[in-house]
Amino acid sequence: MKNIFSKKIGIALLTMQFLISCEQSFDQPDIQSNPNAVTDVNIPTLLAGTMLGVSMLHEDTDVRIASMWAGELAGLSRAHQGFGQYIVSSQSFSWNVLYPVASQARLIQVKADAVGDKWTKGVGQVLEALVIAKATSLYGDVPYSQAFDETNFPTPVFDKQADVYKALQVTLDNGILNLSAPAGLAFTQQDFLYKGDVNKWKAAANTLKARLYLHTAEYDNAIASAAKGIKTQTADMLIPHGTSLGVDQNQNYDFFRVNRAGDTGFDGAYLPKLMQSRIASPNSKTDETALYNHYFKTGIVATGSLDANTTDGAFMANAFHPILTYYENELIIAEAQARKNVTNEALISLNAVRVALASGYFHGATLPTAGRKYEPYSLSDFAATGIANPTRKATIQEAMLYEIIAQRYIIFLMQYEAFNDYRRLAKAIPVVQLPIPLYVGNRKPQRFIYPQSEIATNPNVPAPLPDQFTNVPIF
Repeated sequence: MKNIFSKKIGIALLTMQFLISCEQSFDQPDIQSNPNAVTDVNIPTLLAGTMLGVSMLHEDTDVRIASMWAGELAGLSRAHQGFGQYIVSSQSFSWNVLYPVASQARLIQVKADAVGDKWTKGVGQVLEALVIAKATSLYGDVPYSQAFDETNFPTPVFDKQADVYKALQVTLDNGILNLSAPAGLAFTQQDFLYKGDVNKWKAAANTLKARLYLHTAEYDNAIASAAKGIKTQTADMLIPHGTSLGVDQNQNYDFFRVNRAGDTGFDGAYLPKLMQSRIASPNSKTDETALYNHYFKTGIVATGSLDANTTDGAFMANAFHPILTYYENELIIAEAQARKNVTNEALISLNAVRVALASGYFHGATLPTAGRKYEPYSLSDFAATGIANPTRKATIQEAMLYEIIAQRYIIFLMQYEAFNDYRRLAKAIPVVQLPIPLYVGNRKPQRFIYPQSEIATNPNVPAPLPDQFTNVPIF
């Protein structure tokens, strides 16, 4: 990993490496371009470039693969057809963006320490946790404890996944502590996610903590963290975009509409089928037609094809893309409470999400009034013959879990957290899963494969090498 962690990689070089078509996204006038002087780059430059890197890692090919493997998206052509059929190799994945971005987040913290800037250090810690959380949830055991010390650890060890999760909680706790300092240096200009609002950064850190606690089935901790998490829609962590071709467009738009139209789509995917079944159900309290139309549109790529809505919906060029949201935060509380069989508390959080959806707000957009209905549920709606128990679960707890899980699955379109749920739910007690079908074969994909560049250069890569059907330890 020596080349991956080199601190001499320039911010501008990194941002071009992410996605050339987004090389000027979130234009920052003070970003420098010398690839050999990153240790001399100032904190604002590092911060802006690293936020861009984290943003791109939430809209990249890995996210599309995770979405396909979760049954939300279908691979139809070229490489993505193979991905959709679970055909991957060590050449299919790369850490050449992921770990350099994490390294830049760590460098932010080093530089912030040098000037006593706790707020910026706290942001750097949250950014680092976002990147490593993606790495460990998708790959399992990954380098972390030795990952950012190239001199002493040119081939860092792979920490056990459970240890990485524990370490990430410590990183986030320290980040929250730093963001709670009485004062810090302003970073509003460079912060295109939260405009320098440290309270929103603290809330996001707590929501990320809650997500990770949900992964590890620590439900009391998940509830406690989410209680301090993103509690309003205005505090969503959303990636902004614009309409300039090749400059600041949403990368989903670039993929679905510009560069790879037809490589993927929603024909045959489970998500639209699930939403169609919910729309056609006798549930008189719910109508998700508006959200369905926000996601999908027929005939953009070819006559009759069910495509991503790049025209007037979720995947327009200037559409926001979610990283952490109020909806996820409240559904974490809802699921965790339901797991504990505290169904009255779970219902409060589930209904909070429904109230917000009924308002029309969805990840920075406003859904039309027509086809938008989310009336509050009552516990009786989850009884054996209740309108919110379509699969006729035996208990209110299981029926409520099914609804919460389905709602999470729907809001996570084009977010890798859908794949985390897909695997996590096979283990969570009581076991309640969506009937997501396999596209091919009789084995479900369970993880990403370690990249060939890492296998070739780091003797600490786990052996024997796990394939895509090997469970990660935590799931």
